[in-house]
Amino acid sequence: MAKKIEKIQILFLQDYAGIKKGEVIDCSPSDAKALEKEGIARKNIQIPKEVKLAKDLIGPSNEETLKILGESFELIKEIIKEYSDIDDEKIIIISAWIIGTYIHKEFACYPYLFLNAMKGSGKTRLLKIISELSYNGDLTNYISEAVLFRTGADRTLCIDEFEHVGGKESGILREILNSAYKRGANIKRMKKKKTMEGEDYVEESFSIYMPIAMANIWGMDEVLGDRCIKITLEKSSKPHITKLVENFSENEKIWAIKNNLTRIQCSLCSVVTLKNIYKAWNNYIKDKYLGEETTLTTDTSFSYNTTLNYTKYIELFNKIDKSGIDGRNFELTLPLFIICSFLGEDYLEKIINISKKIVIEKNSDEFTENKDVLFIDFISQLDVPNYIKVKEVSSLFKVFVGEEEYYGDDWINSKWVGRSLKRLSLIKDKRRLSSGIEVLLHIEKAKEKIKMFK
Repeated sequence: MAKKIEKIQILFLQDYAGIKKGEVIDCSPSDAKALEKEGIARKNIQIPKEVKLAKDLIGPSNEETLKILGESFELIKEIIKEYSDIDDEKIIIISAWIIGTYIHKEFACYPYLFLNAMKGSGKTRLLKIISELSYNGDLTNYISEAVLFRTGADRTLCIDEFEHVGGKESGILREILNSAYKRGANIKRMKKKKTMEGEDYVEESFSIYMPIAMANIWGMDEVLGDRCIKITLEKSSKPHITKLVENFSENEKIWAIKNNLTRIQCSLCSVVTLKNIYKAWNNYIKDKYLGEETTLTTDTSFSYNTTLNYTKYIELFNKIDKSGIDGRNFELTLPLFIICSFLGEDYLEKIINISKKIVIEKNSDEFTENKDVLFIDFISQLDVPNYIKVKEVSSLFKVFVGEEEYYGDDWINSKWVGRSLKRLSLIKDKRRLSSGIEVLLHIEKAKEKIKMFK
């Protein structure tokens, strides 16, 4: 009788011969030894019992998928807490964001994650953890616009020391990043191609929609920052955290989590059925606020979860709607709401409350830093019932913000004020006189607009 060939379980540390980085397979001892010698794989990987999948688990049911998802979520939280000194609310946000990277293509848009902290606060370490746990995570200290759109698809991009994003030389990069958070965003370039007649140019299109996490010290400009969920870190004094060695690439629990999330990726996408969620959500909003009769109650294409009937997902939508979050903030937080809805009622409530705090803080920052918001606030406090010259509005605005604060910065001028009044629809009427243009200010509208930021 032939001797049975022994098999050894190995973990691949990089893509190799059609096998993805992070996959665990069985192979012969000799092959395992050769692969380990080349640094391609490691043998005898012990996957923690609490996250180990059954070998015969192929195409898990919704219940199994959600169970594995919940276990992975809890373990991600444990790893972040072990290596980073941040509070539980931030850990929940980051953990949900990491899970979302595996199914982000199913969402209409996906928020950027921005880690902001002073030097020595652990932002680089946390970014490394995010990179290791996310879908095809790739950590870099610098990115150019060409590299971004030519290599960005199908990965999670983590950019550390991202100080140069605010520089003049990074204008094109910022423009790309301002769009890359939405599905369908593409960059088009012309490529030289050889033909029978000689050379010609053909159009190339690159998808730039990807999950992106960024970290820096000095902050983000207001346009790019508006697409981010901001996580502020503080310097830790806890030696049991700060003295740990960052052996993430050798952390077997991390690889087990990645393996599990990768294996349930397709099942999770099918459970989410996000296109139908967006359709059902829009019908819900039309029903509630316009009184329109939609197919909400009879829409059989909506399969958010086979265990959720009409009443259940209306309850979900009611909870999300009661958050009061709207506009771009709603676009950015909705994916996290959906992810946490699969983790249970408790996490859904938590993510909604955490997001409300983030939006309030964001609005507060806009109120003090955003020029348009500052200008709206200024107009709302004026008492000018008659026509006034734009030049006079400019002078009053300079006094309002304090000239000493903007010394040497001449952005407050008649040209900027005139354009802002028009762009923000704060002009009731205008007339041209020999002495210049006069406007009748829409002060009531400014008073309504400013309520959104207070």
